[in-house]
Amino acid sequence: MSERVFVKVVGFTDVERHALNTMFRLSDERATSYALWTPDMQAAPQMSLVDGQSAEARLALESPNAEPDVKLIWVGAIAPAHADRTFVRPIAWPDVVRAMDELFSAPVTVDFGLDFEPGVPSTQLPPDLIKRTLIAGPDAMERFYLRAKLASLELVQADEAATIAELDAALAAGHYQVILVDLDFPDVNGWDLLRRLTSLKPAVPVIALTATPTIGARLRAWLLGARGCLGKPPHPGKLQELLLRI
Repeated sequence: MSERVFVKVVGFTDVERHALNTMFRLSDERATSYALWTPDMQAAPQMSLVDGQSAEARLALESPNAEPDVKLIWVGAIAPAHADRTFVRPIAWPDVVRAMDELFSAPVTVDFGLDFEPGVPSTQLPPDLIKRTLIAGPDAMERFYLRAKLASLELVQADEAATIAELDAALAAGHYQVILVDLDFPDVNGWDLLRRLTSLKPAVPVIALTATPTIGARLRAWLLGARGCLGKPPHPGKLQELLLRI
């Protein structure tokens, strides 16, 4: 059963709140998700995310209605002693999300089978949606798994790249509509690789694959231009949903 953690947000700029709203939206795919708490809710918040530089911060701490059991993440130079995590600006949102995951962690269930999840039909893609795909990753078995899933959708126009050199050569030689890239290539920073791919091929949707599909990783992938970030091996239903959407 999924758990939703309500977060009381105090302060922050409009741009920062936009990043928070994006983070909350991305968390809906997780066993533990985060949502904005509002005063009209009957339930109390389980976490407070406080901008220590805001005028509301001191009022929130001194409020007689403050909940002592609420987890506190503080952004600012001078944090109260009971803060569970502290950060300073500029805010690294993936690190903030990682801290939230640590405070409200939940096991991630990964489907290693080849069947689609119940409720998501194992159907073929319409002919006009079939896309030539590049599968880039160092693990042969993981590439085989992805090719099997694409074949089950009759998305058979797939090439593979086992090294960065093969990836570069494939991109130079062919035109792809989708790129599936493993962020765990050896001897290369996965985030730098993702940034390079989305910059080099801005019109081509890139789906990132990682062994640690935390909310922070998904948010960071989104900020770097990826159209999706899935765990390894990717859940068949979520992979199909992404392919149908992009």
